[in-house]
Amino acid sequence: MATTRRHDVKDLALAEEGVRRIEWADRQMPVLSAIRERFEREKPLAGYRVSACLHVTTETANLARTLQAGGADVVLCASNPLSTQDDVAAALVDEYDISVFAIKGEDNDTYYAHIEAAVDHKPQLTMDDGADVIGVLHSHRREQLGDIIAGTEETTTGVIRLKALERDGALGFPVIAVNDAQTKHLFDNRYGTGQSTIDGIIRATNVLLAGKRFVIGGYGWVGRGVAMRARGMGAHVIVTEVDPMRALEAVMDGYQVLTMDRAAEVGEIFCTATGDKSVISRAHMERMQDGAILANTGHFNVEIEIPALRALAAETRKTRELVEEFRLPDGRRIYLIADGRLVNLAAAEGHPALVMDMSFANQALSAEYAVANAAELERRVYPVPGEIDREIARLKLETMGVDIDSLTAEQEKYLASWDEGT
Repeated sequence: MATTRRHDVKDLALAEEGVRRIEWADRQMPVLSAIRERFEREKPLAGYRVSACLHVTTETANLARTLQAGGADVVLCASNPLSTQDDVAAALVDEYDISVFAIKGEDNDTYYAHIEAAVDHKPQLTMDDGADVIGVLHSHRREQLGDIIAGTEETTTGVIRLKALERDGALGFPVIAVNDAQTKHLFDNRYGTGQSTIDGIIRATNVLLAGKRFVIGGYGWVGRGVAMRARGMGAHVIVTEVDPMRALEAVMDGYQVLTMDRAAEVGEIFCTATGDKSVISRAHMERMQDGAILANTGHFNVEIEIPALRALAAETRKTRELVEEFRLPDGRRIYLIADGRLVNLAAAEGHPALVMDMSFANQALSAEYAVANAAELERRVYPVPGEIDREIARLKLETMGVDIDSLTAEQEKYLASWDEGT
């Protein structure tokens, strides 16, 4: 199929392989597929321009196809320089006629040029995974803010940035925090990131986790998921936290909780999952054992203080495709996976399609909701409406062949009353 779209991808000749992998993922995304069939009939996004800055993966491709089926004019760029699957990008352009600006391993200038290309689309709806499009619009493309009816945000880091904008009274349009939907963070963050993070670390290093002291920085939903899977592989899991409630929960879940200062001395594999910066700092790296492996599964590559690691090193070299060795003056070696970028996407394939089915169902239905309710939405960060969350959970259970009970009229009355006691 000859493309009619502007694009910048690695090689359109990769499209055939990309189509096969997109179709494979689609078979594991029945909820999104059902939404796409309805969108094809109803066209709820007809006439709307959508600029999406997301990881360009097979699952994202099926979201883009769903938005297109709903009538949207979609442009897609990458939300991380290392997360693009080049065959998928090619397939979206060549087979599905969707504009894509993304190349795996693109340099920083190209990465931001691609975001600018997405903004050049003059979107009325934005979709972000890390708030990069919204960041560009709120910095030097402010003249476009008035054209945008709403946005959606996929990840914890992006929601943090957007809520900061809202607190400052600077948010230019309403945004729906898809990340905070229960059918997103309870499943995508915990089960999706948990599995794919371990997958990325193992693919990059081929280390045996059993018996290793595995340090996880942060015990949010992502940290919980990584801890669960690392323990399942036989690792001795150590958690570091700044939140006393989460630290207490980690203790009650059976993990050892230490400060990062102490964990740095005993850990063998480290993985940050906080959304903050310098979780592993120079002081921590100075304490680490020979052979320590560092990875990050937070959105940006600032959780590990990489400039400090480079300054500490007497020598560096590439030891595996995605592993860099830093030899310190005293002979100790520290290994960094994928330049500290999202290890599950940079070194593996990201979340399994089965769990992204719910996350991207939230994206599609939130876009539909934003269009239908544009006149009522204010310039603030909104949760995904509860009815959307519940409908996605219902559809997911249905596709899994799982039946659940429903309340009787008597039970509903009891739950709504105050005068019926023991």
